[in-house]
This record gives sequence, C-alpha cells and structure tokens, in this order.
Amino acid sequence: MIISSDEVETDVVRIEIELLLEGIYRHYGFDFRNYAYSSVKRRVLHRVRTEQLNTISELQSKVLHDPNVLKSLLNDLSINVTEMFRDPSFFKAFREKVLPTLRDLPFIRIWHAGCSSGEEVYSMAILLLEEGLYDKTKIYATDMNEDILDKAREGKISLSYMQLYTKNYQQAGGLKEFSEYYTAHRDYVLLRPILKKNIVFAHHNLVTDHSFNEFHVIICRNVLIYFNTTLKNRVYDLFYQSLSDGGYLGLGNKEALTSGDTSHFYQEVDREEKIYIKGATRLR
Repeated sequence: MIISSDEVETDVVRIEIELLLEGIYRHYGFDFRNYAYSSVKRRVLHRVRTEQLNTISELQSKVLHDPNVLKSLLNDLSINVTEMFRDPSFFKAFREKVLPTLRDLPFIRIWHAGCSSGEEVYSMAILLLEEGLYDKTKIYATDMNEDILDKAREGKISLSYMQLYTKNYQQAGGLKEFSEYYTAHRDYVLLRPILKKNIVFAHHNLVTDHSFNEFHVIICRNVLIYFNTTLKNRVYDLFYQSLSDGGYLGLGNKEALTSGDTSHFYQEVDREEKIYIKGATRLR
C-alpha cells in the first residue's frame, strides 16, 4: 500500500494540532483537546496564516512564549456567533411554554452558558421584562473569553444590525417597539441600562470549570456543536448537576439531548426548538 503525500501531510497536521492543544492545556490551563477537530483545524490554520508562519509547530512555539499570541488564538477558538432573538421561534416558544411555569417562583435563576457578546442574554432580559418577571430574576451570563465578556457588558451594538434584530424581535412575539430598548447614536446603539440591572457577566469555562449554582433555566445554544462526544457528555452532566428538579434546558437548533448518561432524565417540552425539562417534579 502506497501512502500519498497528502495523507502524510494530514497526519502531520493532526499531530501538530494535538501537540499545540496539549501545550496550551499544560502551560496555560485552557483545554481545547476535545473540541471538534475540523473546527479547531480551520481556526488554527487561520492563525498560522495571520501570523505569517509556515507550520503549526511554529505557531506552538510562539503561543508558548508569547501570551499575546495565545490571546489571539483564544479569540479564534472562541465561538462568538450570536444575534438578538437569534432563531425567533425559540424565544417565542420559551415565552409561551416556559415562562408561565416560572411565575410562581419567588426568585428565578437563569444561566446563559457560552454567552458570547451577550445579544441573546439581553434578549432574554427583554422577554422577562415584558412578562413582568425580570425584577425577581438573576441572569448569569458566562463565557471563557474575557474580551468578549467586556464587549457584552457594554451593551453596545452596531446600528447596521438593528433592522435584522427588530425583525427577530417581532417574530419572537415582542410586545412593544423594539426601539424602546436602546438609544441610537451615530453608528451604534446602546441598550438601556434597565436590561443590565439583573445580569451578572462572569468568566466560566465549560470544559474545565464546575457547577457554581442551582438554576431554574440553562440556555446554551449552538456551542456544543463544536465539541466532540466526550466533551458534550461532560457538559451535559454539568448542566444536569446545575439544574433544579423541573428546571429547563434550552439548546441550539443543531443540537439535541439524545446521548449521554443524563439524557433519559429529561422530557421534551418543544422538540423543534430543543427545549427540555429535567424530570417531572415541580420547580422549587
């Protein structure tokens, strides 16, 4: 059997990527070893080109000796795709099928895991505000990327996105004029301070960190698609430990709670929108 040069190169690239990720984990503590290989490869090669290097091994050397290069690579590896009321039908289903069950709770705890720049978190705040539940809610919005968390705390969004976000809001069942929730400036908008009042933005790494509270709702949408099966199961277990009995889990439209040791402890609330409830007991 003759092995082609392309196959050899592919094997070398995989070895280099594995060594890079192992080095990052051992030196800095960031663990990307169980991220989906195809996604990691694409982002690592982008950083190699950006740094004008010839090989991934050269990138490894720079990353291990220059924290600034590590920071750039972490930004590449972070998942920062989001928008306000992303997938409006999810927020509409959440408003209609989940929020009514939370009304009797004295206090509501929600965790947005992998919150990115915060657009979906602020969308949830608007939803809760319109349903009269925001004053008794605390939203914990976490991400592993400190830079993106700083952006989320600002609540500053490019004006160019607002037409799309307004359409999303309307399709999600919005009750007001969307413009009531922000003030427009020359080329950006600032979300109104009331939306930030009950949001806590904090650093948390789904790969390495543990449960830090008991929540009535956990939202983690379109993050797990970048993880391999081992890591997905670890995160599902983390969510299970972090949810109250009768708590709700919301996933992305390309994800499903169909595997892992904890999947059989959930029931579907909305199959299409990937909303699940833990067990059948009442929220406490």
